[in-house]
Amino acid sequence: MSIDLGTKDEVVRNHYEQDLNDHWEEKQSDPINLLLGAMDGLYHHHYAVGDFNRKLLQAPPDERERLILREMHRMENEQVELILDALDGLPPDARVMDAGSGRGGTSFMVHERYGCQVDGVNFCTHHIEFAERLAEQRKCADKVNFHYANMAKTPFESGSFDAIVSNETTMYVDLNEAFAEFSRLLRPGGRYVLVTWCQNDAVADKSDDVAAIDEHYVCHIHKRSAYLKALSDNGLVPSRVLDLTAEAIPYWELRENSALKTGVEVPFLAGYRTNSLNYVVIAAERVVEPTDH
Repeated sequence: MSIDLGTKDEVVRNHYEQDLNDHWEEKQSDPINLLLGAMDGLYHHHYAVGDFNRKLLQAPPDERERLILREMHRMENEQVELILDALDGLPPDARVMDAGSGRGGTSFMVHERYGCQVDGVNFCTHHIEFAERLAEQRKCADKVNFHYANMAKTPFESGSFDAIVSNETTMYVDLNEAFAEFSRLLRPGGRYVLVTWCQNDAVADKSDDVAAIDEHYVCHIHKRSAYLKALSDNGLVPSRVLDLTAEAIPYWELRENSALKTGVEVPFLAGYRTNSLNYVVIAAERVVEPTDH
């Protein structure tokens, strides 16, 4: 069961967050999320890496769309393995926060891999209600909970979590504010794992493709350098950085062939192919501060 962790004014705090909240609250029947998740009860709001079975594009028209959606969902599920692998060794008594948990796909997969407690944080109420129902259906509601809260300012006690994950959600927050909060929430030595798309500011300071994606998703894509600086500034020391930009391209090539394409495939493909947009995985550890002793 979720715990209401604040009033709406405390959770949705400014005009941007209100616009973002409106965007997600209105997307209650988005087929590209709901049709794929219905296959196995794992509903995601992220993309994927790795190649797909190219032969399915030659399938008969009446079969091709079903095969495309099935392959997209397989790739989405496998994307979560990036996070699961970075959490290797997490004990069953650990507590994990999923920052921006959507309908719960990543939260459930973390719990099912490690047996740990997972707290999903989200400010979209219909996502929380949906995820709660799934937790009951998956018989893990005692271990996987979803909370109405802002991921950048939660009311959890300091040092509450052994790990925090964010799966393509940091483009919706101020990095310094969010990473300061994650550092506060993590015990010393705790892990933070993020997967995100970001602007490659080693190539250009601005990108039309990044701007188009920002407009489509009501987000603010951060520069790659900003991630590393904000992590360091907030006591989160990277132990692993993976650039999976090339591996992110096939998913969008596949999605471009689906009847459910939305048009955002064009700037994603252009951004990745020109290297102005990167897809990265970062694992970091929370340093021990003098105040921890």
